[in-house]
Amino acid sequence: MKYDLIDRNLFINNRKNFAAQMKPNSLAVFNSNDIYPVSADSTLPFAQHRDIFYLSGVDQEESILVIFPDCPKEKHREILFLKETNEHIAVWEGEKLTKEKAFETSGIKTVYWLQDMEKIMFELMTQCDTVYVNTNEHYRANVETETREDRFTKWLKDKYPAHSVAKSNPILQRLRSVKDPIELALMQKACDITEKGFRRILNFVKPGVWEYNIEAEFMHEFLNNRSKGFAYTPIIASGNNANVLHYIENNQQCKAGDLILLDVGAEYANYSSDMSRTIPVSGKFTDRQKQVYNAVNHVKDEATKLLVPGTLWEQYHVEVGKLMTSELLGLGLLDKADVQNENPDWPAYKKYFMHGTSHHIGLDTHDYGLLHEPMQANMVFTVEPGIYIPDEGFGIRLEDDVVIQDSGEPFNLMRNIPIEVEEIEELMN
Repeated sequence: MKYDLIDRNLFINNRKNFAAQMKPNSLAVFNSNDIYPVSADSTLPFAQHRDIFYLSGVDQEESILVIFPDCPKEKHREILFLKETNEHIAVWEGEKLTKEKAFETSGIKTVYWLQDMEKIMFELMTQCDTVYVNTNEHYRANVETETREDRFTKWLKDKYPAHSVAKSNPILQRLRSVKDPIELALMQKACDITEKGFRRILNFVKPGVWEYNIEAEFMHEFLNNRSKGFAYTPIIASGNNANVLHYIENNQQCKAGDLILLDVGAEYANYSSDMSRTIPVSGKFTDRQKQVYNAVNHVKDEATKLLVPGTLWEQYHVEVGKLMTSELLGLGLLDKADVQNENPDWPAYKKYFMHGTSHHIGLDTHDYGLLHEPMQANMVFTVEPGIYIPDEGFGIRLEDDVVIQDSGEPFNLMRNIPIEVEEIEELMN
């Protein structure tokens, strides 16, 4: 891995917290992701399943974690099954985890090779009543591919049909949404790498550069700072491209007088950052661009203050809608009649700001978190209002990642990334 070894106490505590939520005499199983084929002998780069990583720190394929707190054999209360490493694998693919390295990474003492899994699982299943399977229940999930986890669950249910089945996901949704201090430090590192990329492109952008040139500058900086690269597909949207919310082609030339909407973030140690900034190609905003920019920035600052323990996600977005409506009236984009006659299910402000303001962020860019439950301290949210005006040829979105505090305003992990108009203009010139 490119990243530094993570303190294994994070994973030890995560397993302890998960086990505390399990039913008596139950067992939970977590699988690595597949390596997905492209065609011929080509594959996509491996990306670890976030749940097994969260609970073990293991970041390689063909790995299985078992948690069985009430197991009669103490050594079987936590088990890793790993792909056996050997000299041939080391030569052709590079070193895999040894049993010793797996313990150093995860804090798990009992490590078996994968070839022994079915035999050991038979013993474990005779000793438990309930098995926790890991399903994807994220509110944005839309998965068409059968995963390694899915195949394992089918095998387990077919082989052991008399066991009760429970779901890991509701436990993980709650646990993963509240970050440990070690996680917050890793997320800060990801945000700091993103900052370096942004400062790099402020010195690079000028009329005539291409969107993909900017993408390349970010990638250069990210890789040089031990990141695998982008936490999600980057958006480098100049001019009217900014009015396409998920514009990812990044293949147009940047023209003098236009704005560029940048929605990019580095990953670090599988943790995401998620930043949006909007900058002028020529290094200076027009008066109108500045007016809209400051309106978006004001909504972002005021929305951030609403992220406190006890806040409900749905009500928060209603309040942000009121802030945005006020700004759009000031900009002359809405008038009072628009607001008075608005459809409550699609308020007037949605014409210019049609997406949500915040989402959980962590191991996933759109991270785990149950949206019907009140916000808590140490949850991390994005704050990303925008105003999109196709008729004027530009769109503006600004976004930071913030940590909810026990009291007071959230802590901004992107507090050092330039955002004010004057600072951006000064750095670009």
